Amino acid sequence: MAGQEGGLGRSRAADARTPTWAQELLDHLRPTGRDVRRIVAWLAETLHGTASLQDHTGTLVAGTRLPLDEGLVADILAGRIASAASADEDGHLRLVRIEQPNHASAGVLAVARRAPFDRRASDILTHTVQVLELLLRARETIAAGRRLKRATSDLRLAILQLLMVEDTVSARRVAAGLWPGLLDTETACVYVLEGDAAERDRLVEECLGVTGDRALVVRCPALDEHVIIVTTADAAGEALRSLVDRNPGTLLGGSSPQSLARTATAYGQAVSALAVARVRPDKAAVYAERNHPERLMDPAALREWTARLLRPLDTLPHHTRAELLATTRLGLEFTAVSAAKVLGVSRNTVRARMERVESLLRTDFTDLTVRATVHLALSTQVSLADGQGDHGGTPQARTRLGDLLAQPALGTWAQELLGRLDGDARDLRRTLRSWIAAGGNAERAAQTLAVHAQTVREHVRSAEPVLERRLIASGSDLYEVVLAHLATGELEHPVLLRDNPGHPDAPVHG
Repeated sequence: MAGQEGGLGRSRAADARTPTWAQELLDHLRPTGRDVRRIVAWLAETLHGTASLQDHTGTLVAGTRLPLDEGLVADILAGRIASAASADEDGHLRLVRIEQPNHASAGVLAVARRAPFDRRASDILTHTVQVLELLLRARETIAAGRRLKRATSDLRLAILQLLMVEDTVSARRVAAGLWPGLLDTETACVYVLEGDAAERDRLVEECLGVTGDRALVVRCPALDEHVIIVTTADAAGEALRSLVDRNPGTLLGGSSPQSLARTATAYGQAVSALAVARVRPDKAAVYAERNHPERLMDPAALREWTARLLRPLDTLPHHTRAELLATTRLGLEFTAVSAAKVLGVSRNTVRARMERVESLLRTDFTDLTVRATVHLALSTQVSLADGQGDHGGTPQARTRLGDLLAQPALGTWAQELLGRLDGDARDLRRTLRSWIAAGGNAERAAQTLAVHAQTVREHVRSAEPVLERRLIASGSDLYEVVLAHLATGELEHPVLLRDNPGHPDAPVHG
């Protein structure tokens, strides 16, 4: 018993001998106390003096700036000496080198006090230097990790932006460095995960975890609620569905397989599928391969009409033409602001490019029927570039838009699609027609219908699940509905190429 009591007594004695300053300094290493400025302030208070910490550029990092000998500071930063001391009638000064994680740089910790630096003061200073170096090293490691994560995220976005403008060669070259084989394919699917914007970083990490190196995971630059996933692996879709199951409130929309050059099209399909996912019990949906209007038109006539409509752009240099077409496709699919964020350019640049196309085509993009018609031509142009649609039919000269819309199969499709709205007593069909004629402006449509603008918006939103298409947001879903109205004759055909009387769709004068 005596031996045990002696051992306990020695332990208590050791605790008693532990300096209070050491315990306080250790407290600064706790997760809640790791602050360089607080440690320098504590040092000054504990030594009853003034302390300052400056980096290799002379910038004050913490504490109160002190007048220091520039020669001594230069010697310490250069590593010629590790510390220095001086004294005069005003007091005593110590300078100590602070090693930085980057060996090419260092800092200087300076402490001034009236009393000399006794053993206690020297011990406190020495241990504080060690703690500061430890914290600076940890902070730099964390910062480096963040920089690496941010750079990787930026690289993923750059690859997506290249795919969006059909530059698959550059996209593959950039991706090969970090994700070998990721884009070594001709087709891919795009998924869009929608969730709480505040949770997006966590959702991105989960997406990366479930897809591994089989997918390109990107924070959507246009919508803070969206995460974009480009994947070539069949299993990725199931993995993403499981993620939705684990995260209540999230939605998942997926595209049909598309060529890499049609990533923008696949992205539009994935966003469109979100509208269906909202009403699905499992909150996930893949874009349905349905009868699109262009597939119900005579292929040869559609090709001839498309080539004639876009012919004014053929005089441009190839790279300029490709840039204008890619930007206009995205600008018609989304808003100019969203397209700018996706492409990584300013919205003024997007608008300027679209205005140039608008000018070359001598038309007006504020008209929804014009937007739908040009979108039809641009989609056809992409399909032809992919080698799709180049089959069947006999070439026809001077095909008019009306000729394309007069196809019996297209008329049947349009009547069936719009007929879904007839069962609603609110006359959604009339509201939708007026809203489209007003350029998608609820206020102008409300004036025509003599109702409140909010009523128009509610009717249009109510039509979305019935038609299984997004309408409020501009895009291919809306344009299909516009073309259906044109095919049934419920809307007038748009005016195209106003100043080109030789074009079949130009207005007739006289």
